[in-house]
Amino acid sequence: MRVLDGANLAVDASVVEDRIDAGTVLVADDANRIVGALLGVPRDGTGMHVEAIAVRRRRRGQGIGSRLVGAAVARWRPVTADFDPGVKPFYDALGFDCERRGERYRGTLG
Repeated sequence: MRVLDGANLAVDASVVEDRIDAGTVLVADDANRIVGALLGVPRDGTGMHVEAIAVRRRRRGQGIGSRLVGAAVARWRPVTADFDPGVKPFYDALGFDCERRGERYRGTLG
């Protein structure tokens, strides 16, 4: 929760617990300290939707978020995500097919 809170993501602890129970939470750790997390929600039938992704501020720019998304794509295909324009370059660099939806984007990979 601290990683998500530190990224200013409004995710309720009960939602995180539900995602853990569903097996759709991935974490990145360094020396047994969580440095990043990805929360997903299963999509109908196939794939997974990224609900939240966060990396500790001091660890950003080190490829942690990219590795989390890569691990998600390796497990669930396709992977989708909704995101703000400011993070579109991140999703573009990972190969997501992005389309504008109002003020946000929807990206699909896999």
